[in-house]
Amino acid sequence: MKPVRARRLPTAIAPLSLALCLVLAGLLAGCAGTPAPDWRINAGSALQRMQQALLQGKDRVATNEYRRARDEVAATGRPDLVARVELLRCAAWTASLQFEPCEGFERLRLDAAAPEQAYAAYLRGHLDAGQRHLLPPAQQPLAVAPQGDAAQRAALQATADPLSRLLAAALWLQAGQAAPEVIALAVQTASAQGWRRPLLAWLTLQQQRARQAGDIAEANRIGRRIELVLQGRDG
Repeated sequence: MKPVRARRLPTAIAPLSLALCLVLAGLLAGCAGTPAPDWRINAGSALQRMQQALLQGKDRVATNEYRRARDEVAATGRPDLVARVELLRCAAWTASLQFEPCEGFERLRLDAAAPEQAYAAYLRGHLDAGQRHLLPPAQQPLAVAPQGDAAQRAALQATADPLSRLLAAALWLQAGQAAPEVIALAVQTASAQGWRRPLLAWLTLQQQRARQAGDIAEANRIGRRIELVLQGRDG
């Protein structure tokens, strides 16, 4: 049985985003060279499915997988690990321009460790400079928006992980610092991944900006894209 376990673990985590790897780094710590407990493997698989379902707009699937992942991690009695599950869920919502308080994390805040506190502050747009080093390395350069269209686009394009890219773009937008090119790149990123939820959010924003600029033809073109994305939506 041990060889089977050893093969299953990397298969479960190989395609995950950096945000999900942040969670799994805590869940899988200390298991190198030894078979992982079932809860770790089950939680990792459920988290991957939860993240994808949230971004694809499949709410029922996302809710079921979230509950499964949280139940598996809660069996450890470690609030810091459960906090990471909550933060991953909230990151997907934030990347989709839904800037709501991360209530699941707030219930665990008193027992959350410094990295989780920092990530929660990042999602709220309240990250202190002294907390930046606690973020995942790939997200540290994105914690502050560069000045100008070209610099912002270059910073986002240098980030290989699409969720981290969308998350940074969303937080820059919330802070009123996002250059126009950021919206176009966010649309392109969500479209390439087939992530219906953030794509609809960013397309809607792009359409609003086109209308404000008086570009009715462009607004109508974006509207046709929105209608296409809405086809076959699974709520």
